[in-house]
Amino acid sequence: MSGTRETTVALAARGYPIRIGRGLLGDAAQWRTALRGRHALIVSNTTIAPLYQPLLEPGLADLCWSSIALPDGERHKTLDNVARIWDALAALGASRDACIIALGGGVVGDMAGFAAACWMRGIDFVQMPTTLLAMVDSAVGGKTGIDHAAGKNLIGAFHQPRLVLSDLVTLDTLPVREYRAGLAEVVKIGALGDAAFFTWLEQHAAALSARDDAALTHAIAHACACKAGVVARDETEQGERALLNFGHTFAHALETVTGYDTLLHGEAVAIGMRLAARLSAHLGHATAADAERLSALLAALGLPIVPPPGLDAEALLAAMRLDKKNRGGRLRLILWRGVGTAFIAGDVDAADVRATWTTPG
Repeated sequence: MSGTRETTVALAARGYPIRIGRGLLGDAAQWRTALRGRHALIVSNTTIAPLYQPLLEPGLADLCWSSIALPDGERHKTLDNVARIWDALAALGASRDACIIALGGGVVGDMAGFAAACWMRGIDFVQMPTTLLAMVDSAVGGKTGIDHAAGKNLIGAFHQPRLVLSDLVTLDTLPVREYRAGLAEVVKIGALGDAAFFTWLEQHAAALSARDDAALTHAIAHACACKAGVVARDETEQGERALLNFGHTFAHALETVTGYDTLLHGEAVAIGMRLAARLSAHLGHATAADAERLSALLAALGLPIVPPPGLDAEALLAAMRLDKKNRGGRLRLILWRGVGTAFIAGDVDAADVRATWTTPG
């Protein structure tokens, strides 16, 4: 096992560690103390469970435990599948000291965390993300939930994990497209609030694309530390934490309108960040050169930067109006003043957003 990097989400009520390294899943000493009761349920999916669940099983030998493997993919992030998790908890006889282990990507983590938030009004859960996107974003910060036909993540709860354990071994089997999608959330951290990190990403784009361990470990650890700081200051997104949604209002609209089966979340975020940067330039908040700098980095990492053709601008706008950041029916977006300086823009004119969707290039 390589050296483990660790940072902490330092919440007022209870902090928890984020551990990053190789060989962590098979080393029960890294995670076993986070399980406080006698019942445990591994929630995974049909792709990940056969690969990595066997690494956990020896560490659970003294517990009453079981597992459930859900279908893989965003379109399965539904209440029906959360109900399957609750059924598994009931069959296990899980009491209030039980723990759910979320072994998978963001879909698994979101559903498992939501199930944990609701079972007996809240039980422990541990995040063991197996995708880069989940490692740097969805597994950190306690946002849990499911999608609704009207929009992404409209049903959910804030419920913090006991531990986030990111084993780099799981990235070795991650398909290229999904790996690249995770890099979008890494870029987001630099784009919204860390210009020096953004520059570092530009300088190390080739190493990151090649999955160089040193570059990857630094990028994950830095992104997690930045997000942990924001979450500690604004756990339930009353202010600063909304900045972490840079590009996401556009991205969620893309995912909703395309039915969650055309773009991966990180791909939608890459396109959404570029659209947010273009809108910022259109409104005079930033220069077009900053938007082009972002586009160049995303392209260098193999990410899409243009929406799929043929999408209806009015349908996209309708999806954006359901975004959780909006207030009083007004569009409220995360824009920027250039690399490293995002801000919350209230009452954005729909005509300007429509123009951003419909302007070629």
